[in-house]
Amino acid sequence: MFLGEHRHSLDIKGRVVLPARFRDQLTEAVVTSHRDTCLALWTPEEFTEQAKAMRERLKGDGRARSLARVFFASAQEVTPDRQGRVMLPPNLRELARLKPESEVVVTGVGAYVEIWDADVWSSQREAGVAEMQDVN
Repeated sequence: MFLGEHRHSLDIKGRVVLPARFRDQLTEAVVTSHRDTCLALWTPEEFTEQAKAMRERLKGDGRARSLARVFFASAQEVTPDRQGRVMLPPNLRELARLKPESEVVVTGVGAYVEIWDADVWSSQREAGVAEMQDVN
């Protein structure tokens, strides 16, 4: 399970360091575009589950087809290097508004990891905190 919020810098080559506690689970991974202008990092097994769910949605409407096209077209297999860095492809960095040498936030979301531009994450986090307060 992936938990926590971790701040890192995206290096000039487009690599981000994964938190040490995530590395054992992500010896291989799939990175995709995801909702709300972030990237998602999946274990191969969890990506397979997401792919199955996406195929089920395809039986629905045209919006599902558009979503599936972007989801699968942007998916890339990645392998962390010895320092625990993952290369984020340029097209995905662009979708997530990640710029070289900028601060990124790597968050655990249970079954997968999200990678955010720090400013975008700040807004998302504030919205989530507000939602939690409304629920309580």
